[in-house]
Amino acid sequence: MMTQTQYTPDEVVERGKTLYEQNIRSHVEKQNFGKLLMVDITTGEYVIGEERIEMSRRAHEKNPDAVLFGMRVGYPAAAAIGATLRPLSESDRPQWRVKESAK
Repeated sequence: MMTQTQYTPDEVVERGKTLYEQNIRSHVEKQNFGKLLMVDITTGEYVIGEERIEMSRRAHEKNPDAVLFGMRVGYPAAAAIGATLRPLSESDRPQWRVKESAK
């Protein structure tokens, strides 16, 4: 059953990004680069993982009325359709992800 919320989709995104930047990013980005993150915008609690449905279940176990914002750690979006998803900043990429082009 879907939770009713007083937030518009734009408010969910704005609040989720703000919580991530102010409270979460410095704690998770280096060790979880590329993983999915869901933050409950009503409590600020978050879960990290690879499977969206499992993450949503875990978040709703903590707070049945959770309003969730999802993102991929270090990226501007969780997924891309018909494009390549690139990190927010090349300097933020872990060294093992940097590939040198063969010439």
